[in-house]
Order: sequence, then structure tokens, then C-alpha cells
Amino acid sequence: MPPRRDDAHLRSLVKGASWRAVGTLDTFIISYFITGQPFSAASIAGIETFTKIALFYLHERVWGAVPWGRFPEAHWRSFAKAVSWRFVGSLDTFVISFFVTHKLVYAVSIAGVEAFTKIILFYFHERVWRRVAWGRAAPTPALVVAVPPGESAGA
Repeated sequence: MPPRRDDAHLRSLVKGASWRAVGTLDTFIISYFITGQPFSAASIAGIETFTKIALFYLHERVWGAVPWGRFPEAHWRSFAKAVSWRFVGSLDTFVISFFVTHKLVYAVSIAGVEAFTKIILFYFHERVWRRVAWGRAAPTPALVVAVPPGESAGA
């Protein structure tokens, strides 16, 4: 198994804030097109700014403990993170949209459209952050055992 590498908490916070900027803009645009009400769209996007940063931070910490597909970070890991985050994010969007508009059709529509746009945006966000070395802990060197010629490592 490759050595475990944990990202720094500050990296997770900054990554969450950068994603929130992208996500808030997307939420505002989708909410505005669906409701036709700029105040409702701004309210939904504004509330999400706070709830989603906290939820994203927790999501990053959970995924940081999952070694699957991490060394190097594979495209399918980024996709799996995108889908798992979208489940959490869509539920949050649905609740907030219903709270703000009091209309089930708006809440379902906004969360439904975001289920598609945000998976695509999140995937690319993950690929960009994969290239950013800042805040990543250096991998722990693997233990190497020298085996004299003619002997097996299991003996």
C-alpha cells in the first residue's frame, strides 16, 4: 500500500472557498433562471455560501481518509468525489431553495439542474486542485528491507 498523505486543514479550507465561489455563481444563475426572482436567487446563493463551505470541508476531510485511487489521484477518484459531493450538495440546495421560495417545484428544479452542472464543474475543480502542491503533506517514505541474494523476503 502506498504511504498515506494527508492534506493540511488550511488547504481544505482554501479549496472549499474556491469551490464555493464557483458554486455560488452557478447557484445564483440557475436559481434566477428558474424562479425569475433575483432576490430569491441571491438569498439561496447567499445562504449556501455558508452551509456549503462547512459541508465541503467535512467532505474533503472524509475523502482525505480514503486511500482508494489516491496515488496518483486518478480521474475516477475525482469523479467519485464529484458524485458523492453532489449528493450532499443537492440535498442542501433542495432544503435551502424550499426554505426561501416555499415552492417544491422550484426546490426540485434548482437541485435537479445543479445535479448536472455541479458534477461537471466539480470534476474540473478537482483536476485543477490536483495540480496544486501547496498544503499537501509529503508522502511518508516506504520502509525498504534489504534481502541478501538467495534468500526470500518471506523467510
